[in-house]
Amino acid sequence: MKILIVTDAWQPQVNGVVTTLVELVRQLQVLGHDVAVIHPGQFRTRACPGYAGIDLALFPGRRLGALMDAAGADAIHIATEGPLGWAARRHCLRRKLAFTTAFHTKFPEILHAALGVPLSWGYALFRRFHRPSAGVMVPTQGVLEMLHSRGFQRLRAWTHGVDTRLFALADPPVSCAVLGPLAHPVSLFVGRISYEKNIEAFLRLDVPGSKVVCGVGPLEAGLRQRYPNVHWLGVLPRHELAQVYAAADVFVFPSRNETFGLVMLEAMACGVPVAAYPVDGPLQVLADSGAGAMNEDLREAWCAALKVKRFEARDRALQFGWGRAAELFVSYLSVLPKTSRPVTNLSHKRHGLVQ
Repeated sequence: MKILIVTDAWQPQVNGVVTTLVELVRQLQVLGHDVAVIHPGQFRTRACPGYAGIDLALFPGRRLGALMDAAGADAIHIATEGPLGWAARRHCLRRKLAFTTAFHTKFPEILHAALGVPLSWGYALFRRFHRPSAGVMVPTQGVLEMLHSRGFQRLRAWTHGVDTRLFALADPPVSCAVLGPLAHPVSLFVGRISYEKNIEAFLRLDVPGSKVVCGVGPLEAGLRQRYPNVHWLGVLPRHELAQVYAAADVFVFPSRNETFGLVMLEAMACGVPVAAYPVDGPLQVLADSGAGAMNEDLREAWCAALKVKRFEARDRALQFGWGRAAELFVSYLSVLPKTSRPVTNLSHKRHGLVQ
């Protein structure tokens, strides 16, 4: 099948949505599908206000339409609600092309935290975006139920996966050149240093050992100044990130506004137990597996997670394979009738479509 994915989140951006989509494309190709990706790198862009490292396409409509027509896709998936997502939505509605969408990030909560935008306004906008979708893919049952209560329709539960070869079991924790010698236990946070991650709950945590933060974001400069004893690593290549996970004793996931939390799976795949609040994301990823601990007192969760055997965390991660996630994704796609597909002899390569 020829699958077209339109996304505002793509490399070189570094976040969970990009990781999810890159892994999804790789697995779809393994399954024999022909995948094209339309992303911001194919357009003039400007930095997203307040979010360094995230570039948004400027006025993409005409070029986006040409790229979508050139793809000659059997199915169209709009992955994000940014400028490219809205332009792709308009193009599909204008051409009467069915499409699916995904809800990856609780942006209404981000807008509320960063700009004070009422949650009801944010969800009203997103409800409008997803209303024409043939299927809205969401990563957990908890998020599905929340969106259903807010009036979203045609919701589809779609889990994510983890690369268990790259993120391999390290039992006991191994030394890491990126970190150097650190006092154990090593507590790790990986993710964007932004409003929705609630990272200060981790930074304020009164626990022994060392704290490590891997990531960048709009709050980074201020937090670096206020917490100089934390080891700040910035963004690392994926193979170095795997080494950092393998050196940690506990992974702390302080966010209360996640749709999934892929970094938890990456940590668990390396044998690192997770300490988190009992909220959406951790509730589904950890469940009752014993791969970590959840508590409204994050320090109590940290103490309990430190007692978890590393192979138990790894065993839980092994239940999240990308093969099953990709097959589920394909099953939710809306295949276009042949008569409605644009007829073109233009190649993907000529139009800059990622293969």
